[in-house]
Amino acid sequence: MADYSFKQSPKYETFSYLPQMTPDQVRKQIVYLISKGWNPAVEHTEKEKATSNYWYMWKLPLFGEQSVDAVLAEVEACHREYPDQMIRLVGYDNYAQSQGTAFVVYRGR
Repeated sequence: MADYSFKQSPKYETFSYLPQMTPDQVRKQIVYLISKGWNPAVEHTEKEKATSNYWYMWKLPLFGEQSVDAVLAEVEACHREYPDQMIRLVGYDNYAQSQGTAFVVYRGR
């Protein structure tokens, strides 16, 4: 039995053990996030700092946003601005006052 080596294959957030999501799969996750009433927020960080607790916020969370396309547009805008960085989408749950979900959309180059 071998120990799991984090340095060989780092994992980040929900779904990180799966292959990169397709655009359709990302869209379905955003639909789910919005259907739960969670507030989407886009965050980014350098790949070497991805395991830290602090990621940079891209603008403010999209409070009350109901448009999947508007959320995707913000994810894409962040990715265009920071193409080499990791980009994740967070769903903030107002009721539980915590993250309902967080997953990496772009893993950086």
